Amino acid sequence: MAQPNSSTGPMTGADILVEALLREGVEVIFAYPGGASMPIHQSLTRYKDKLRTVLPRIEQGGGFAAEGYARVTGKAGVCLATSGPGATNFTTCLADAKMDSLPMVAITGQVPTKVIGTDAFQETPMVGISQQITKHQYLIQRTEDIARVIKEAFYIAQSGRPGPVLVDIPKNIQQNSIVPDWNSSMNLPGYRPDKKISDAELDKALEMIRSARRPIIYAGGGITSSGAWDELRAFAEKSRIPVAMTLQGLGTFPADHYLSLHMLGMHGTVYSNYAINEADLLLAWGVRFDDRVTGKVEAFAEHGKIIHIDIDPSELNKNKKADLPIESDIRYAIGQINRRLDEKPLTSDYTSWHRQIDQWRHDEPLKFDAVPSKIIPQQAISRLWEKVRERGWLDRTIVTTGVGQHQMWAAQYFRFNDPRMWVTSGGLGSMGFGLPSAMGAQLAYPNRLVIDIDGDGSFLMNVQELACVKTENLPVKVLLLNNQHLGMVMQWEDRFHGGNRAHTYLGLGDDKPPYPDFVTICKGFGIASKQISADSDLDAALDEMLDSDGAYVLDILVPHQEHVLPMIPSGMTVRDMIKA
Repeated sequence: MAQPNSSTGPMTGADILVEALLREGVEVIFAYPGGASMPIHQSLTRYKDKLRTVLPRIEQGGGFAAEGYARVTGKAGVCLATSGPGATNFTTCLADAKMDSLPMVAITGQVPTKVIGTDAFQETPMVGISQQITKHQYLIQRTEDIARVIKEAFYIAQSGRPGPVLVDIPKNIQQNSIVPDWNSSMNLPGYRPDKKISDAELDKALEMIRSARRPIIYAGGGITSSGAWDELRAFAEKSRIPVAMTLQGLGTFPADHYLSLHMLGMHGTVYSNYAINEADLLLAWGVRFDDRVTGKVEAFAEHGKIIHIDIDPSELNKNKKADLPIESDIRYAIGQINRRLDEKPLTSDYTSWHRQIDQWRHDEPLKFDAVPSKIIPQQAISRLWEKVRERGWLDRTIVTTGVGQHQMWAAQYFRFNDPRMWVTSGGLGSMGFGLPSAMGAQLAYPNRLVIDIDGDGSFLMNVQELACVKTENLPVKVLLLNNQHLGMVMQWEDRFHGGNRAHTYLGLGDDKPPYPDFVTICKGFGIASKQISADSDLDAALDEMLDSDGAYVLDILVPHQEHVLPMIPSGMTVRDMIKA
């Protein structure tokens, strides 16, 4: 970690800000300059030996990169934009980080204080705009407050249920010079993010666990946020209770473990959804009962009792009433349960329950049918995973995605045994997330393999970040599944709208070559690339991508007729599941 400046003399607000970031352990900032943030950028150049500044090609790219950094490290990602359109380009990133509980500190320049409220050039009221899509927000009105506010912003972003914090700093506040007070105390009355399970709640939870005969663990992103994956695995192995994971929970429990049921929900495994439906006890840990998991919420897990543990009390009994709602840090809670089980082990026999789940696994595995001479998306992802596994790289491979069919296929067919290796936009479902979040992950871990599994529609939304990938020498790989359509919307058209195409085709026409030409685009950015369409070329192309020293885009032309299955239609139940 870079050592902060020890100077006690006057400093500009911009210098105070940068040094405050260093004191929080920040190593990289994604920053796009403009008039209202120029003083900060000038300061960043003075501190360039201590803090790496990465220039994205749009502010949204910087925000998504900060999310990628946060997801793989657990530390707050930091991004910076100017006022007006620069700041508003952060709104999707802020909402995305809020939905997926990612710690992020987004700093925006603002017009000088004397013209705030006059509709000055590039003025936008970012505090008001961001109130519903951030965990907290600040408009700094005194240079003296910068050091304290930054300290508070990082604490809020990273404690309790993590989330994004916006810090809006007028230009004159950046330019003023003062002697900073680095020892100022945080001023957060009423903020208590460290709630822990009580002994009475522990007693009740253990009583319910001991009396269950068909229990299931429903593990979500809260397991990742709190770093509770070791505790989760210990509990599952002590209890022999199977584990189903949400999209954001993937990797918190090893995919190759016998007790893993993989992903549940709309595009989860048949057997995980069957198990949830038949369970007599649902251990809902670090989850929010999202509609993509529950479907028709009143029918979700209707045959069992629910123990819901989450650090955010607003999530308890919000979407689904729990028999035992517990506000607690999930890592602490599971750790305490494990301690009790060490003292008095479970004696429950789940043999018949495991036998039933094994039958479902046997009867309803994830599967796909190959298409002669073609490459289908499931096949490409499955083969990629096999090659990474064969090379012994699974524990050092991070996968990011855009949003759409490719995202769900990646969740199904790339199996994760370790946490913080899976980076995807879940709650908000932001297209264009894959490439910039891969940049953030690669900057966090330069020696890991980072692969963006993307679709042509999603990739095109932030394709300009190939310029950042090139100039920053980031060896990000892109597996581009190119079906010339907005695949997930097209799938819904096929299933629920009679196959009527309503602006989901992205190409030039059936008699024209695929559009755009991603190989030519990559050439313009100086990125190595190749396009393939025949299954006989797949293995060699994957090897070439994985062996490349720098960034690489493998454009795979795939048929658009494939659907992500199984599928529980929105608002429906396990009984309505589409399997073919």
